[in-house]
Amino acid sequence: MTQSKSAVNFLGLNLHPLTMQETLSRCEELIEARNSQHVVINAAKVVSASESEELMQIINSCELVNADGMAIVWASRVLGIPVPERVAGIDLMHQLVKLSSLKNLSIYLLGAEEDVSQKVYENFIRQGANVVGRRNGFWSDLEEAIIVSEISDAAPDLLFIAVPSPKKEFFLSNHLPELNCGLVVGVGGSFDIVAGKTKRAPKWLQKSGLEWFYRLAQEPRRMLKRYAVGNTKFVLLVVRELVHARKLDSKR
Repeated sequence: MTQSKSAVNFLGLNLHPLTMQETLSRCEELIEARNSQHVVINAAKVVSASESEELMQIINSCELVNADGMAIVWASRVLGIPVPERVAGIDLMHQLVKLSSLKNLSIYLLGAEEDVSQKVYENFIRQGANVVGRRNGFWSDLEEAIIVSEISDAAPDLLFIAVPSPKKEFFLSNHLPELNCGLVVGVGGSFDIVAGKTKRAPKWLQKSGLEWFYRLAQEPRRMLKRYAVGNTKFVLLVVRELVHARKLDSKR
């Protein structure tokens, strides 16, 4: 196995400063190790974690944490703990689908609406991926044990979970060992994009860090509060950390 880079502390959260290729190599190691969890962080998740000690502990227990948003990449540079690049959850998912096709890794899909789940399943099968099961992202408390059992019986190498945060993190915190997976990968709204329900921003917007604006234009009611309030809170967290670091430096 290759030596994994140690996590850096980013506003109280573990963050692995990895490229996409390094992340893929680490994913293969974790699939082999079994019962491992991957998570990506963006500005919204950092703010949520700052307001929930439980969520922060869950994220920090994950074996692999990537920078999903450009805001994280930029802030890491400002704070002097730069990560080499953004590793978006949807891009990692696509790379792992290719890996499934090449190495016959089994995949289970959990999340999104029923029609979206079916379309994602069909899309991945067309790509040659070994998809061994799927389930939409809506269930009652009574159904939860059944879902866990179904995934455990399938024993997938990869579990892609497209369930909103923090429900996703709390579900995995309660059930990860029982799921009998190699690596669980949170993929957010990626299933909706694969199924054609929503569109992803053009490449130039992704690279410029304005993908959030494209999402806001598509879903203004749902995303306005998240970006207007969440991004402001994130900037304040970064500024507070920067001021704190400079005060420590001045005392040395």
